[in-house]
Amino acid sequence: MPARARLSQAAVEERRQDVLRYVAERGEIRIDDLAAHFGLSLMTMHRDLDDLAGRGLLRKERGRAVAFPALTMETATRFREGANREVKAALCAAAAERIRPGSTLLIDDSTTLYPLAGLLAEIDGLTVVTNSVGLAQRLSGASGTDVTLLGGRYQGDFNSCTGREVTRALSRIHADLALMSATAVHGGRLFHPLPEFVKVKEAMLAAAASSLLLADHAKFGKTATYCYGDATLYDAVLTDTGTDERETAAVRELGVPLTVVPVGL
Repeated sequence: MPARARLSQAAVEERRQDVLRYVAERGEIRIDDLAAHFGLSLMTMHRDLDDLAGRGLLRKERGRAVAFPALTMETATRFREGANREVKAALCAAAAERIRPGSTLLIDDSTTLYPLAGLLAEIDGLTVVTNSVGLAQRLSGASGTDVTLLGGRYQGDFNSCTGREVTRALSRIHADLALMSATAVHGGRLFHPLPEFVKVKEAMLAAAASSLLLADHAKFGKTATYCYGDATLYDAVLTDTGTDERETAAVRELGVPLTVVPVGL
């Protein structure tokens, strides 16, 4: 029999994302059942789980894979980036329509905003200030866009910077618009698992004349450790048609304009 073609690293990462999501949805599962579900050998399954456990994304315990609480999967850039790409692109396209030429923008480290990079190149005279290394890299080819990367403590899982250096720099900036996402939104309230990222979001909101929250349906109906206010922190919210109507109603009840963006049309 011919040897099975070896998967690329990107394909392996995609599979591990699927494994992590499957474990997260169930809380815990026997490793042999997990291997059977994905059609993998036990050796390969253990290798995938060892990699995920080594990055602090789940635990291996006596033949079981166990998920961490509080949206562990949502906190790792390499997994967040691959999720709901079509939806994120639609949200960013809707956001781009609200950006005026010559604006100064603050953009956080949310992978939801990554598709915005290609769209900003089409808008004249923009200044972008961000703590996201990933976004800054994507903007590097955008001619006519001035990009400032806020330096501080580098957070590898998020590919971004946090800390006093970031918040101090933001205190000296006045921007026209802040564009951000949230790790979790529940009943109109906003959540993040780590306090240092909350401080950056708060500093960006304080430094901007107006603000826009982009959150796809997967962010809603969930919570994390730190609540940092509610949707009223933003002037408007963009989400997609997959978001639970109870969650969109909760945002609207707070008096925040919410636009539901169609996807795939």
